[in-house]
Amino acid sequence: MIAPHASSAPATARTVTKAVVPAAGLGTRFLPATKATPKEMLPVVDKPAIQYVVEEAAAAGLDDVLMVTGRHKRAIEDHFDNAFELEQALAAKGDAVRLDAVRDPARLANIHHIRQGEPLGLGHAVLCARRHVGDQPFAVLLGDDLIDPRETLLSRMLDVRDQYSGSVVALMEVPPEQIHLYGCAAVEATGEDDVVRVTGLVEKPSRENAPSAYAVIGRYVLDPAVFDTLERTPPGRGGEIQLTDALQELAAGGTVHGVVFDGLRYDTGDKADYLRTVVRLACDRDDLGPEFVAWLKEFVAGLEGETVTGRRQLAA
Repeated sequence: MIAPHASSAPATARTVTKAVVPAAGLGTRFLPATKATPKEMLPVVDKPAIQYVVEEAAAAGLDDVLMVTGRHKRAIEDHFDNAFELEQALAAKGDAVRLDAVRDPARLANIHHIRQGEPLGLGHAVLCARRHVGDQPFAVLLGDDLIDPRETLLSRMLDVRDQYSGSVVALMEVPPEQIHLYGCAAVEATGEDDVVRVTGLVEKPSRENAPSAYAVIGRYVLDPAVFDTLERTPPGRGGEIQLTDALQELAAGGTVHGVVFDGLRYDTGDKADYLRTVVRLACDRDDLGPEFVAWLKEFVAGLEGETVTGRRQLAA
């Protein structure tokens, strides 16, 4: 089992203490597995994907987490609650390792839940957090977008927010043929290599209309001014209220910056990337890695051997 990561937040108090985790999506890309199980609860080795997200927030010093869920997401609420009967059974067996693993989710932060009544998009999900967040800046972490636990992207974004104020988005350079899958940012350089000023945003542009190769990935640090902007943002692409559209308006006022990230990120909402995530994180585990890597090498060698054999048979 992996223990929760220690906070990488600096000793000085953060101006941002709250995180919002939108997790109300239907998970249609993973049907039928997500018919009764929230996509955010699909296991990545031995923890649900959303637990990695909450651990990331806690490691950056954000101790107040609001999850925006839906009617079919009760399992998320249960996971971050205490499970008294299970804890008592493990305690009676003296199984301290599993007992800690069961208790850890509820101890990561002060976790709250609210339901998004209608699936009206990411912008609407963020707007649902307005009463909880109030007039404070806050982070948004998408529930199926994982940043490797060894990376410090969120802490860097919080530092940039402290330095520049306004809102901060995470950007990652992607191949031109993939830019249509993301919001895309038009940017200007600043005096820092990993920080840019965002001058415009386009939701899922075509390759020809993309203003850059910088895609917006699922981490944001938002100024509370975004709420007023979202209130007047009409439904956009897909009939949903797009957070990108609201940030476009803020960017026009010069109040949005981007942190360019080139580290390890996993999209667990995509089937192939979900499988890659499980394999990579399993390989990195001290308790699983050595045995699993050895098996994986044998398995891949066997596949290559089968390919060669198949070619020989075809040639014959």
